[in-house]
Amino acid sequence: MPLEPGNAAPLFSLPGAGGETISLESLRGHKIVLYFYPKDDTSGCTLEAQNFNAQSDAFAAAGAKVIGVSPDSVKSHDKFRAKYGLTFPLASDEAKSMLETYGVWVEKSMYGRKYMGVERTTLLIDREGRIARVWNKVKVPGHVEEVLAAAQALA
Repeated sequence: MPLEPGNAAPLFSLPGAGGETISLESLRGHKIVLYFYPKDDTSGCTLEAQNFNAQSDAFAAAGAKVIGVSPDSVKSHDKFRAKYGLTFPLASDEAKSMLETYGVWVEKSMYGRKYMGVERTTLLIDREGRIARVWNKVKVPGHVEEVLAAAQALA
């Protein structure tokens, strides 16, 4: 069942880059931008991460914390963050259980070949842990600015 605005965001606790644990419960009281991306250090994912990073001060001023999630390992996340100077947390879901819970681990198709992968998706979660907005099948250009505007408008 797809997650929709008004739904409670499913709780999660995942390992993050730098040895931290990232959990929804520990972030309660903050607006959260939870973005799901397919793979570290690929062109679209790198651009999306760099765009979120470039707006990190604006997201902080809006009271929002940005968290990226992919099925890559913590080691991969550590390298990705270091290579591009990313300042926000990246959570690792190698088991794909949280990705499945959030409905972003889906069947994809490229050149006629079907495979399972992450559908680029962003959620804006309010201070009480409810989903305020969902962006499905995200296209990277202009996306971060749209998410920032929504975070700024959210009480």
